[in-house]
Amino acid sequence: MQLMSPFPLKSFNTFGLDAQAKMGFVLNNEAELDALRGSAWWSDSQPRLLIGEGSNILFTTDFDGLVIVNRLKGISVQETADAWLLHVAAGENWPALIQWMLQHQMPGMENLALIPGTVGAAPVQNIGAYGVEFCQFCEYVDTWHFADGHRQRYSAAACQFGYRDSLFKHELHDEVIIIAVGLRIPKQWQPVVEYGPLKALGANATAEQIFMTVCELRQSKLPDPSLLGNAGSFFKNPVVSATQAAVLKQQHPAIPCFAAGEGLNKLAAGWLIDQAGLKGFSLGNAGVHRDQALVLVNLGNASAAEILQLAKHVASTVKQQFTVQLEPEVRFIGKSGEINSLQAIQ
Repeated sequence: MQLMSPFPLKSFNTFGLDAQAKMGFVLNNEAELDALRGSAWWSDSQPRLLIGEGSNILFTTDFDGLVIVNRLKGISVQETADAWLLHVAAGENWPALIQWMLQHQMPGMENLALIPGTVGAAPVQNIGAYGVEFCQFCEYVDTWHFADGHRQRYSAAACQFGYRDSLFKHELHDEVIIIAVGLRIPKQWQPVVEYGPLKALGANATAEQIFMTVCELRQSKLPDPSLLGNAGSFFKNPVVSATQAAVLKQQHPAIPCFAAGEGLNKLAAGWLIDQAGLKGFSLGNAGVHRDQALVLVNLGNASAAEILQLAKHVASTVKQQFTVQLEPEVRFIGKSGEINSLQAIQ
């Protein structure tokens, strides 16, 4: 364990913001967590933050605490008559895992290809794309608790998965480090091609065809963070009442609208931002991507204040035109930890 103080964060957030933490280290094995608790660096009262690949965070300022960069590695597989059971370390790269599974003839999660980040971030956000969500395959999540260093396994049911939501964003927020996840991949595979761009593949699509199509779609829509700093989709797709959705459909017949449970509809945040005339809009060194309105980008040495100002402008413009409140999907990190992102842009 090699602790650094201060700990530079620019290479650990895909927005490329030049922030730093009071201290930090890269976690390569679980034993380092136990060693940390016994070291002079440890304090129960200090702020702490776990980072995977920093692909879904916005540092609003320097972080006055301990940062742990999760690089735990390892994949093991057990096989039953009807499924493959995977135990995957939280520091594994998510896109690489999906590709590895296909290479080993374990289809099922190909719709989640190229979602940036680590495996440990997947249950926190309950990541999803193109009609598939992480929770559909999760069997358990293994954790290490800051309070006393004990390890605990949470079943999928205990994780309280919701739309881009989980127990790890609420009761266990800042209380645990996710060290591994368990996945169950059914051998009886069916293609999921109901989402618009995938419909053209048809019901006989192969997993490899879906994987390649999803990769092409994401690469065509999302800029490479190594070339243009960003955190992927900045805003969640808003969920509104069926009544409000009906009014919006009457006013804007082309608005994308999908059922989202009893009495609820989900709207496309990117469409709302685009229709508000904000695609390609910029404030200082922060901008709305010219090809994908859902992505805010660092146009070069952007400050956190510029990203925040832009997010506020986008949200207020959409609310003014459509009476719909956008909520960030990206996690906002303040001086002492995660802050309420919705409040930060209002």
